[in-house]
Amino acid sequence: MKPAAAAFSAAAGSGAVPDHLATARLTLRPLRQADAPDLHRFFSDPIAMRHFGAVHHDLAESEDWVRRTLAAPPERTREYAILRAGRVIGKAGIWAAPELGYFLQRCHWGQGLMHEALTALLPRLFADLSLPRITADVDPRNPASARVLERLGFHETGRARNTIQIAGEWTDSVYYALEAPV
Repeated sequence: MKPAAAAFSAAAGSGAVPDHLATARLTLRPLRQADAPDLHRFFSDPIAMRHFGAVHHDLAESEDWVRRTLAAPPERTREYAILRAGRVIGKAGIWAAPELGYFLQRCHWGQGLMHEALTALLPRLFADLSLPRITADVDPRNPASARVLERLGFHETGRARNTIQIAGEWTDSVYYALEAPV
């Protein structure tokens, strides 16, 4: 078992986890409508959105994304804001059970923050949603995202070509899965 997977196993058996999760550098808490302006910094960045979807040109689009996310059934969607020094810098969670989704504002890339956030969050998601596995879909042009998942113990389960069109460009998918801790 990889180190992160061992941490999931230990955390999964430790009982209830509070709404707010803390790591050495981050706080994770349930997403709120008031997070939209901070998340808009990601959504309006064309480089960051290259692997996520259409760029949000105005704040109303990001507010709508948060509103729709918060309105999703709780058995299907659990999204958490990622805060650093009290400011929302990204999000992570299950956006369509059992699929994991996550992002950080670009100025926070390459610092190990998403690994840190997901190490804390994955046990909570497994426990709260009683999922047998968590899956992820990664654009193969985003090797940093694949490395995050692999470090957490996810394994590749397949590949597909031309699965989603983002900004007029068809992209492929690499699929990953992590089994629930026993």
